[in-house]
Amino acid sequence: MNDIFGNMKQSMERFFGSPAFKLHRKDSPETSVDAAHSVDTKKLENMVYEAIKGFPDGCISDQILEMYPEYPYSSITGRYRSLLDKGYIEIIGTRVGRSGKKQRIMRVKQ
Repeated sequence: MNDIFGNMKQSMERFFGSPAFKLHRKDSPETSVDAAHSVDTKKLENMVYEAIKGFPDGCISDQILEMYPEYPYSSITGRYRSLLDKGYIEIIGTRVGRSGKKQRIMRVKQ
């Protein structure tokens, strides 16, 4: 049974990450292109996925950002869309965040 779950984890890890061309516009300056190529999206997506997974009833962005204060805001929030697009997480509602504005509640898909 452990082999099944180990294989599932390895399979998921293969699908974390986004190609650099998706992180910048076609007409971006060279500095933006270089920056896009330097981002370890595989690591960041995995981190954000595991953080969301730690909240079985769902969480908002504020909760995830609190877990990674050493990372830039966009390094964390930029992973939500790719995790949604890949079907790893889902939006289950909204909740008011620290700013007083609504934030989406994210949860790992069951």
